[in-house]
Amino acid sequence: GLVLLLMVFYHGCYDLVALFGVPLSWFYTGLGHLLQQFICISFILISGLCCRFSRSNLKRGAVAFGLAMALTLGTLIATPQVAIWFGVLHLLGVSMMLYPLLRPALDRLPRDVGLALFLLLFLCCKQVPSGWVGLGPWRAALPAALYQIPWLAWLGFPGPGFSSGDYFPLIPWLLLFLAGSFLGRRAQAGDLPNFCYRSHLPWLAAVGRASIWIYMLHQPVLYGALWLYFRVL
Repeated sequence: GLVLLLMVFYHGCYDLVALFGVPLSWFYTGLGHLLQQFICISFILISGLCCRFSRSNLKRGAVAFGLAMALTLGTLIATPQVAIWFGVLHLLGVSMMLYPLLRPALDRLPRDVGLALFLLLFLCCKQVPSGWVGLGPWRAALPAALYQIPWLAWLGFPGPGFSSGDYFPLIPWLLLFLAGSFLGRRAQAGDLPNFCYRSHLPWLAAVGRASIWIYMLHQPVLYGALWLYFRVL
């Protein structure tokens, strides 16, 4: 619920800056980037964790991906300059559908080994869309030919001229999602701190439970309210 409210705030600031020209100097600084990374990393980890509790990840993923494609169509019509071709909801939908196929192999790994391994792989592959792999000073460039194929952007190899208003390719973000699934094994076993199993703020929990609908509807509401303020009032 808290991450969702932070997302609404962040996207409201994005609309102000990118669509209405309001100069929010902090938005493109380290602070803005840190907030954006905290939100997306939290969402993807929590979504991976929830795979351990879902009755049907395939159905949940198909619904999420269907809504993601509706989002692509909506942004293509409303704001074609920042249309979303493979955003976080596309990523989550595909990851949920892949999880049942990968689960038998993943379950062979010890819980904490799997969590550490996929977190490390995520960090090493974090810059794959930028052309390299590695960690800190140890890095290696990837073949440039991978980034000349237009239809590989969803995998993590954006080609020339590719742009997306929201971009979360499978590499590296699927790795973080799978790390979350190992965290879900800890949650199932009751091994997280006790405060994780108690309801602290019911209204905030309710926000979290409505996450998919808030995610789908918040931008049209934000954009409509800002358009009314800046263009009419």
